[in-house]
Amino acid sequence: MSSDELLNDKWLKKLDRQSQVILDRVVFNRKTFGEVFDKQTILRLGKLISDKVINQVDFPLSTGKEANIFRGTTPENEFVAIKIYRTSTMTFKHIASYIEGDPRFAYGYKNRRDIIEEWAKKEFKNLDLLYRNKVRVPAPLKRLNNILVMEYIGDENKAALMLKDVLLQNPQKIFNEIMTFITRMYKARIVHADLSAFNILMFRQKPYIIDVGQAVLLDHPTALEFLKRDIHNIVHYFKKYDIKNNELTIFEKLMKNKK
Repeated sequence: MSSDELLNDKWLKKLDRQSQVILDRVVFNRKTFGEVFDKQTILRLGKLISDKVINQVDFPLSTGKEANIFRGTTPENEFVAIKIYRTSTMTFKHIASYIEGDPRFAYGYKNRRDIIEEWAKKEFKNLDLLYRNKVRVPAPLKRLNNILVMEYIGDENKAALMLKDVLLQNPQKIFNEIMTFITRMYKARIVHADLSAFNILMFRQKPYIIDVGQAVLLDHPTALEFLKRDIHNIVHYFKKYDIKNNELTIFEKLMKNKK
């Protein structure tokens, strides 16, 4: 057996053990588990371990429409979030409309795996753009094909909760912060395109914008419609705290802030 084969075997054994730990700790649907940890994804996780990006996959944090997120640990014993885009269940129609019209990405995908990896690349680039423009997002750390490693938001005992699941101590302050982030995104010529109380995490009374894979540049043909929807979602949500704002006024003010 060659040295490469020995290394691959070592990766697989380590990841198989971790996969079994996850299965043991969480009541997983076996079919769903298999959809996440296919052979290629396991090998890629092994590469991330070999490159010392992560040391292990700890346990699941959440399951979304397109991806599963796990907490991981680095060789330095720091926590990270590992987002694995499922290669077998993601739908082309849902994501193609967000990629088409974006000059940063290629077209003419040969298969499902191609478009999923392009989507992972898109989220990594969007996170990087937002992070550099002072929008509070999980810092992007590494992308490998359909796997995205990023900053973990939470503490040792619990991951951060969604905005919808938190009772805010100072809702006006949080609303203002989120609107500031929308403005900074717009000035960076990008729109989240799916912003809501489901895509904002709260940790230590600070909001973090997440799930930015579908975010589009202002050049996208429906970017402004997405922006209006983002504003509507946030304004509507904060009405529960008796915070009332005019959506059109917010939108028109943003238009004046365009670089």
